[in-house]
This record gives sequence, structure tokens and C-alpha cells, in this order.
Amino acid sequence: MAVHQFKVEMTCTGCSGAVERVLGKLKEKVEKVEIDLDNKTVFVTSALSADELLETIKKTGKETSYVGVKN
Repeated sequence: MAVHQFKVEMTCTGCSGAVERVLGKLKEKVEKVEIDLDNKTVFVTSALSADELLETIKKTGKETSYVGVKN
């Protein structure tokens, strides 16, 4: 299980809520989601690949980029 870091263009709690909703649909495949709205950063703890998570977050319509694995 890895902690993946993404940059997501989020401007408000509505944006971060949308990210939480799409990741929530993955249910048990995602262990934890941490959102830092001020820094527009999302940390996802999951066994899924970065690509799968990136595609999921992009469903929000927000500009999203993969930063890397957080140690």
C-alpha cells in the first residue's frame, strides 16, 4: 500500500468534496484520503496504481497531476 500525492486545482470545499466523492466510490480499494485545500494537494493511501487514481480524480473535471509517492 502506497501513499500517492496529487496536485488538484481545488478552490473551495466543494472542489475537495468532489474529490472525496469520486475516490469514495472506489470503496475498499482506497484506505485513506487526505486533502490539503490550501496547498491544492491530495494524498491517497491505496494499493491501486497512480494511473488508476489519477483517472479517478480527473473525473471531477479538475486539472490534476501526479506528484509521486510520499515516504
